[in-house]
Amino acid sequence: MDTMRDRFIAITSQLLAEEPRLAVVLADISADGFAPARRAHPDRVINVGIREQLLIGAGAGMALTGMRPIVHTFASFLVERPFEQVKLDFGHQGVGGILVSAGGSYDWPAGGFTHMAPGDVALLDTLEGWTVHVPGHPDEAEALLREAVDGDDRVYVRLSLQANRQARPVGRSAGSTGATGFSVVREGRGGTVVAVGPMLDNVLAATEGLDVNVLYATTVRPFDGAGLRRAAGAGPGADVVIVEPYLAGTSTAAANEALMELPHRVLGLGVGRAELRRYGQMEEHLRAHGLDARGLRERITGFLPT
Repeated sequence: MDTMRDRFIAITSQLLAEEPRLAVVLADISADGFAPARRAHPDRVINVGIREQLLIGAGAGMALTGMRPIVHTFASFLVERPFEQVKLDFGHQGVGGILVSAGGSYDWPAGGFTHMAPGDVALLDTLEGWTVHVPGHPDEAEALLREAVDGDDRVYVRLSLQANRQARPVGRSAGSTGATGFSVVREGRGGTVVAVGPMLDNVLAATEGLDVNVLYATTVRPFDGAGLRRAAGAGPGADVVIVEPYLAGTSTAAANEALMELPHRVLGLGVGRAELRRYGQMEEHLRAHGLDARGLRERITGFLPT
């Protein structure tokens, strides 16, 4: 299976030939992959070098002219380092664009903490008007990217090397609780577990044999509060666990707001705040943060009345 980043490069290169207002702005990351597209569209594939503030400013400037920019680099360099430009150049100026990250929370541990971004979604959540997609499979990443290209709003697509074995329908799909809602993977009566993006396989393994709802989310902003209420309200108590591949608790406020009219408890699982200072491998980081199947099983069964 190709990676989400591989699929992003291939599909975006294809879309550049089909969509004359589409442009790609890079900061060295993935420049080799986009080399053929840059030769074919030298005025619409721009590499600004390792200048992340310029990366965002150039993309927003293109949006001001009516273009649809895709701005791409590692998440830590796309959201965290140039955050002021994201806030002002896109948000304050009221223009749309697509930020596509790679690297996830710890896809390349050898790169150190500079190349990790567990807080990217929480940071972006402080701004107004951003749609946030967290695909769990390359097919989902492609579908969400194509949907974003067709629009004019502000979209963040978070790509990772971690992926589920099976792609699931996204967007206006059968079984979805809304246009960008959570889909029901399993039904139960002992609580609700929301698995975000590449967390689904581990959540399904962790909840095997448990009488719980499992919802799947590839779009976390806007948050599907109505879908969560329907699922949580179907059981004896509104007990919810949200498993996210980034900072633990990022979506607990949204879940609490959605459930405010119901007696409820919410547990947010994800990447902890403690910095793990040994490189390790991605799988070791998952275990250290309790996001492998065994760690999730222990914390989910310790919280839900199953």
